[in-house]
Amino acid sequence: MPGTTVFDRHESEVRSYCRSFPVVFERAAGHHLWDADGRQYVDLLSGAGSLNYGHNPPKIVKRVSEYLASGGPVQSLDLHTRAKAEFLHRFADEVLEPRGFVDHVMQFPGPAGTLAVEAALKLARKVTGRTNVVAFQGGFHGASLGSLAATSSPLLRNAAGTALPNVTITAFDDGTGSPDSLDALRTTCRNTPPAAVLLETVQGEGGLHTASAQWLKAVRQIADEVGALVIVDEVQAGCGRTGTFFSFEHVPDFDPDLICLSKSLSGMGLPMAMVVLKRQHDLWKPGEHNGTFRGHNLAFVAATAALDHWADPVFVARTPILGIAIRESLLEIATALPDGVVTLAGRGTMSGLRFADAEMAERVQAELFRASIIAERSGDGRVLKLLPPLTMSLPEWSEIAARIAEVTLDVARLRVPV
Repeated sequence: MPGTTVFDRHESEVRSYCRSFPVVFERAAGHHLWDADGRQYVDLLSGAGSLNYGHNPPKIVKRVSEYLASGGPVQSLDLHTRAKAEFLHRFADEVLEPRGFVDHVMQFPGPAGTLAVEAALKLARKVTGRTNVVAFQGGFHGASLGSLAATSSPLLRNAAGTALPNVTITAFDDGTGSPDSLDALRTTCRNTPPAAVLLETVQGEGGLHTASAQWLKAVRQIADEVGALVIVDEVQAGCGRTGTFFSFEHVPDFDPDLICLSKSLSGMGLPMAMVVLKRQHDLWKPGEHNGTFRGHNLAFVAATAALDHWADPVFVARTPILGIAIRESLLEIATALPDGVVTLAGRGTMSGLRFADAEMAERVQAELFRASIIAERSGDGRVLKLLPPLTMSLPEWSEIAARIAEVTLDVARLRVPV
């Protein structure tokens, strides 16, 4: 069995998640991982949101295995394939048309979320003839230079080694409609009308800060006033993570011009990304934006199979119920401690605990791992972010929540008099 020393010897220092969870994993199913010694872990990291249906979902794996056995093409650039055709039909039927997106097209820019953001930014600039883009403090949109320019993390920005121009980063909503944030956005847009306003409705890597419905509606209005497009980065918050397929569906008449999807789009962690855009903005010339792996047919097959969930009324009804149960469990933990020690953060099954003390959050994460629960921290390290699969049952969550509560309260009581 390989030890971790092989990674120390041969892999770059840039690796990160493995430093918090220093074991070698060998097997995965549902919300569980097993290491090389056979120890079982509850996985609430879920591939940073790329495993909304759990590890190796049997029906999706079966469909992909059958496709491989049939000899279908795996790599096809942007050639027409049956696998792509079936995905296009199914996504339009199950996702776009029921939500009123009847005149939208899909672009496949390559295998990563950052590439979807890059394509959306480039297209917005092409459509409007403008250069600048407005993004928000706490936003994370990728590590390639274009999307990194719209990402506010100092760690990531400093690693660029070059200027990151043509993006203005302004204040995000505080969850209440934040008039100050909207005033700053309005002033910025009027002074230099941007090509686009780029946002996440829930900032996953930024610490689960959540935009209110009234703030999102106001952003759309401000963008319309200055002729800017609205790009919603759904890479982590999309594909059901907040309770509905798109994270903005709870906002009446909020109609993005471009939507970036990746992570759980393929249904089982295969690399895949997509931009959904209004047909009127599809001004690309053939070959003007491309990528070798924009034709990953295994991902098309898996993504088509994943849409079976969204054709299942039981799954659709259960997903927001699971989100409510998660938030109720986390709220119980927060209210069991003195005011201000821990607060509830996020939305739906993209929720977590925000600690006043980053060291306490780090300690809770470490103790959870000792208890065989894997969960990441986000933002400035103070937020314990939980991303359980949407397929987890309520009894399964209840059992896991009790373990999280026990660990969290034990750590907190050691550090804070109760």
